[in-house]
Amino acid sequence: MKGRMLIGVLALLVAGSLRAQQNPPKVAVGGGSPDDRASARLLYWNVPANAAAGQLAINYGRPVWRKEYEDTAKFDAMTKGQVWRMGSNFWSNLYADVPATIGGKSIAPGFYFVGLQRSADGGSWSLAFIDPVKVRKKRIDAFDIHKASVGFTAPMTMEAGSSDAVEKLTITLSPSESDIRTGTLKVAWGHLALSAPVYVAAPE
Repeated sequence: MKGRMLIGVLALLVAGSLRAQQNPPKVAVGGGSPDDRASARLLYWNVPANAAAGQLAINYGRPVWRKEYEDTAKFDAMTKGQVWRMGSNFWSNLYADVPATIGGKSIAPGFYFVGLQRSADGGSWSLAFIDPVKVRKKRIDAFDIHKASVGFTAPMTMEAGSSDAVEKLTITLSPSESDIRTGTLKVAWGHLALSAPVYVAAPE
């Protein structure tokens, strides 16, 4: 009797497993664990008022450079004529609470998703700005950045990359010594090195 019951239970389990294989779930879930993210920002402080006077910040995930990216043909296939997510996992984003310019392009105060756009001929790169509201409506993940519409771009200048590959994506915002409202945005990953002048219209 017990043997027949055990066989019946096993048969039900096998049948359930087969049904699950025939009808896999339409939606799966990933993530949950903390990832490697970084933030670069210019924070302006009103000393007499002891309060913030404005800031510009970029937040991003830090993908690791892979040896195979040093194959020029492979790297070009990944980037030429495309928008690269400039990060990993959740969207890289830019926050500004005062007007700013990057590469001479005016940036209104706001919150933007950002990526890097490379020209089809590979000769130029730009910081690509994407409207998060439009992304949210379509539920686009940064992995599918090519499905998002680029609102506008800010040109970046290619620099001589390091002979030693920069292991993790590194983005910096550095103020100049002569005028703290001006500075430089730099993006370094592997042998790729880009920069753009920055101006932040922080109140004096």
